[in-house]
Amino acid sequence: MNRIDDPLLKGVLRNVVDGVDVSTIRDIFETQIHTEEEELLGGAKIWTDAGGFAPTIGIIGAVLGLIHVMGNLTDTSKLGAGIAVAFVATVYGVSSANLLFLPLGNKLKRRVQAMTREKMMVLEGGSADCQRDEPCRA
Repeated sequence: MNRIDDPLLKGVLRNVVDGVDVSTIRDIFETQIHTEEEELLGGAKIWTDAGGFAPTIGIIGAVLGLIHVMGNLTDTSKLGAGIAVAFVATVYGVSSANLLFLPLGNKLKRRVQAMTREKMMVLEGGSADCQRDEPCRA
């Protein structure tokens, strides 16, 4: 037991050795795994939410820039630069969402899901129902 590094496997095996019922072990550790998954997915959700809001913020920047341009309609030399700045806000909002926030959130989600699958496999293997002189069954 002392050579096992994985805390989940160590906890499962400790309960198996102590004679805890297999269904109880599974209930305890499935709850633990799913609680941790929900917490970690909350972190990924921050990034995907940012990806949802970023284009809106870019559009708000564009509208504010165009409002500023409209205030200076008498000076036509500033119109082009003002409109360009307004549209740059849109580009920043859309590109940050699609090139940064959404891919980051999705990558974190996939990693959390992979970690959860691995933990469920450890739980399944570590809590297989074994009896003396019989094969183990899950």
